[in-house]
Parts: sequence; structure tokens; C-alpha cells
Amino acid sequence: MIVVVGAGAAGLVAAIFARSTSGDVLLLERTTDGGRKILISGGGRCNILPSSLHPERFVTDSPSPLLRGMLRSWPLTEQRTFFEHEVGIPLALEGETGKLFPASNRARDVRDGLMALARIRGVEVQTQTSVTAVEATAGSHRWRVATSRGDFDASSVILATGGLSVPLTGSDGTGLNIARKLGHQISPTYAALTPLTGSTPLLASLSGISLDVRIRAKWQGRTIESHGGFLFTHRGYSGPSVLDVSHVAVRSREKRPQRSVPLDHTEPTSEVVSPAVLRVQWTDRDADTWSRELAATQGLVVNLLARHMPERLAEVLCLEAGLPPDRRGPELRRHERTALVEALTSYELPWNGDEGYKKAEVTGGGVALTDVHPRTLESVRHPGLFMCGEMLDAFGPIGGYNFAWAWATGRAAGLGAAAGLKKDSGT
Repeated sequence: MIVVVGAGAAGLVAAIFARSTSGDVLLLERTTDGGRKILISGGGRCNILPSSLHPERFVTDSPSPLLRGMLRSWPLTEQRTFFEHEVGIPLALEGETGKLFPASNRARDVRDGLMALARIRGVEVQTQTSVTAVEATAGSHRWRVATSRGDFDASSVILATGGLSVPLTGSDGTGLNIARKLGHQISPTYAALTPLTGSTPLLASLSGISLDVRIRAKWQGRTIESHGGFLFTHRGYSGPSVLDVSHVAVRSREKRPQRSVPLDHTEPTSEVVSPAVLRVQWTDRDADTWSRELAATQGLVVNLLARHMPERLAEVLCLEAGLPPDRRGPELRRHERTALVEALTSYELPWNGDEGYKKAEVTGGGVALTDVHPRTLESVRHPGLFMCGEMLDAFGPIGGYNFAWAWATGRAAGLGAAAGLKKDSGT
């Protein structure tokens, strides 16, 4: 029997593909229903996949070729075919974002569809069952899975318990603790894709305002950029552009030397000496464009700005640049123009913390990719143990990337466990 621990995105797919043999598959889930992160993703719509996937946008401490190979194991076109033809969920492209959602715009259809397919394939699902230990049986290649509802013997175990993000969905780090006890290398974990905190009285007055921006996060000599929605909150900042660079801010506050960087950047060698600096370009206009427009305008400067951004933000930027509200274009002094252009194109965002795992969409860090075989995701230390999904040391940006990772690694682990079961049975 194959035991899959965790009925989230990766675990459901792992269980489905583990049933590619005639062996029994038991899916254990600590909550009453499973797939709770699927239900809350995409504002309840579930961004199943991106329309295109760029591996260099993933973040990991592990060698990048391993991650790229895992992503290539199940191309996006095949993943889409699986959802539309096997799970039975038509997908629709959201043109302005390049994201794929269920045509129904219901995340529940994704969770329920995967759960139904697992049961149709013959997977036994047992909910409200907490796993307390996973141990190799002495003198054999079998496993003992201890749970709150008794022990189970298994030929293979797939750990798909997720990380530490959004603990209300059932993520509590159980799988990571099990992997650690079994001697696996665990890259330090941290909250990723999480809102940032911190503001000023002027910025706090902008709570609720949203717009598209470009953010540059500079830390340890590297600059990482993101582009997209930005939201002023009552505690700080959120939106895709903020979430995508939040891991840089989170890790820059830690005391130890850091290693996790996007794959298209070189490895840092220095220790953390100061928090990351985040700079915002509030519109698609660069410094030269703004300088020309400010030099040409005859009216109020704030009115020019308000044509390209929310009026309240325009007023705040003028104030922070030292401009009186009635300053007209011809009256702009050189130092005022310089300060205003910098505020418009390279505004240093004041921040002092983050919302942590409570609101993080994923967990950074996890089981080192070098600790699993890249094709099967079987542990290099313990035959018969497989790990997948958010437990592994990799995450991508907003936009369906992390579901693509969950689906691909879940499938690989399921097929790997099924192949092992087939080999053991001699068929």
C-alpha cells in the first residue's frame, strides 16, 4: 500500500497518479475536507496555471538544474489537458494577466474535481487524521505511519503536507519535521509571497488605494524587480508586485547569512548588513518622460500627476517632494522637479516587517532538492519515501506558478511510488 500524507494540491495529484498500478493508495488528511489552500486561492477563483512558465522566476537554495528538470517533467500543455479532460474542469484564460482559471471561476470545482477523480481511481481518503510519525520498519523496506486513528503499514510513503503558510488551512510543518527527523537537509524556512508592514502618516491615509507599479528590491548588491498590482493597506502594502519581492524583504531581516535568490541571479557571498531597500515606480513613465512633461505643463503639477495615478497618491507625492499644493509647472524650482521625479520613479518605500506565515501564500525554504531523486522525488536517504509540493525548497511568483509546481511534483512522486510498488510486486 502507498500512503499519501496531505490532501492538498500536491497530495491529491500524487494520490491520483499513485493509483496507476493495481496497488492500494490511502490518502490521509488532518482537516475535515482537504484542499483548503485550493479553496482560498485566487480570491476563491483558483489560478490553476499560468499561461507560460519561466523557471528563472523561481526561488530556491538548491541547484537550479534540478528545479528546471522537475518543472519540465510535466509541461503546462499536459497539465492543462489533465485538468480539462481527466478532472473535467474547462479552463479560461484571463487575457490581461495571462492566468488560467476554471471557466466557472469557482475554486471549489478544482478541489472537488480532484477529490472526485482520486476516489474514482480507487484512492481511499481518510480525513480528520493527524500523522504523528513516519518510521522505517526495522529490517525491511517498509514503513510504519503512526496517526491519531491508528498505525498503517506501507510499502511507500508520499509526504505532501505543505509548509507553514496559512496555518488555518492545516499547514503546521508536520512533513518538514518528519523529514528533518529522518536526516534530510532542510533549507531555512521563511514566509514568502506575504504582505509587508510599515508606513508613514501620509501613506497611511492612502489605505485602500490600488494601482499597477514596478518595484525594485535591492539587497546584497542585487536588484530584483516585479511589476503588477500594488495595494495600500491599513498595516502597510500588498498586491502581486509587493508579494513577489516580499521574500527579499523577509530574508533581509534575518540575522544569519542568506542564500536564497532567484535562479537568474548569482549567489551572494556577503552576510546581511542592512534590510532590503524597496523602490517604487508608480507609473509606466520613466524619469526622462516625467521631466519632459513637468517642464511642459502650464497647470497645477498635482493635476498632471493625477492624470496618471490616483489623485490622493498624487497629492501625497507632491507633499513628500516638498511642493505646495498650488505649485504650477512654470513655477517649479530645479530641486523641486528633481525631488518629484525621484518620488515618481524611485520612491523608497518605508517598511519595517511583514505579515508572516499567517498571510503568506507559500513557504520559502524546505527539503533540499538534492535530497530527492529529480525524476521520482524519492528520498536519496530513504528508499520508499517521496516528498513533493510546498515541502520542497522552491517557490515561484504570483500567477499560478506554485500550483504548477505542486501539480508537477505531485505527479512525479505519485508515479515514482507506483513504479516502486510495481517493482516490489514483481509485475
